Amino acid sequence: MELLKEKILNEGVALSDTVLKVDHFLNHQIDPELMVEIGQAFKERFEGKNITRILTLESSGIAPSVMAGLALGVPVVFARKRKSLTLDENLLTAEVYSYTKQETNTIAVADKFISSDDSILIIDDFLANGEAANALADIVHLAGARVAGIGIVIEKSFQDGAKKLKDRGYHVESLARIASLSNGEINFLSEVNA
Repeated sequence: MELLKEKILNEGVALSDTVLKVDHFLNHQIDPELMVEIGQAFKERFEGKNITRILTLESSGIAPSVMAGLALGVPVVFARKRKSLTLDENLLTAEVYSYTKQETNTIAVADKFISSDDSILIIDDFLANGEAANALADIVHLAGARVAGIGIVIEKSFQDGAKKLKDRGYHVESLARIASLSNGEINFLSEVNA
């Protein structure tokens, strides 16, 4: 997705060989026009998969998921990382380790929002080691539902998350695939190597 790649190059910052900061348009401030394009891109990549709802993780996955939900005409559910007085019973939970925050969280979804009849599209902002997407897939399986696919806004292809997810049999689509972040430079994986 060329618009996304341009945004990453112009506004993203490689903080290290493994960390990409995109807070100007995705993780803190959100570019609504870009999100609309991202939603359309996910619709095109997963059309025909009979998706009944989208599942994401709070908070950075919500904006692209809502736009994909709008494009696909399906509701969006987000797993919560924080305890809530209103989210207290009949929960589907999984553990997820955040490399960026260096912590493990229990994520939770109320079971009334995912049923065994659902075909779920998982969407997340980043894919590095696959921890978040795998935890979301675990929640889908706990509900007896089916993972229709996994949509990623930015994949760090130099880490093994995509391989782990594909090894589990999931259809993974990433809108931008980063080959490296070495020496402060952002390099994309060429479509030939994809």
